[in-house]
Amino acid sequence: MKSNRTLKIVLTALMAAMTCIATMVIKVPSPTGGYIHLGDGLVLLSGIILGPIYGGLAAGIGSMFADIFSGYVGFAAATLIIKALAAIIGSIVYHLFIKLFHNTIQKLIALVLAGICGGFIVTSGYFIFEGFIMGLGIGTALSGIPFNIIQNVFGIIVSIVLMPVLGKVPVVKEMMEKVA
Repeated sequence: MKSNRTLKIVLTALMAAMTCIATMVIKVPSPTGGYIHLGDGLVLLSGIILGPIYGGLAAGIGSMFADIFSGYVGFAAATLIIKALAAIIGSIVYHLFIKLFHNTIQKLIALVLAGICGGFIVTSGYFIFEGFIMGLGIGTALSGIPFNIIQNVFGIIVSIVLMPVLGKVPVVKEMMEKVA
């Protein structure tokens, strides 16, 4: 029992670090002050592999540190919450559908649906944060929506590419089976 919890904590830290790095490797700035990156694929995979709680922690913490290390400190707290919620929702949606779907194509559909739901959280979360909390105004927040949608698509593509690779790692495969 204790070794399983330790393993989950270690994998959570590893996924947080991978999310942070993937977010920082390629950054294309958006007009609202955010940026397009590869990290959302790891946000989604964190939730799928680790489940909603640990996955949400890994996604939120990894993404938050990427903002801090990249000079986007003003976004860090919002990113922690938004990315954690995206991983939680993505995890729940994926694991609900995966119980119904069994072949490879259906599992891919579950992954895409989870990514779309998580992406909705990201897009709406940053819209609310930029438009109302940061006070940038509705117009500026609306201008960020297309960039957030592009970001979501990149995240889904990254997760589609990495899921089969990570799914072959025995400890990851075992962790995913326990979540389901």
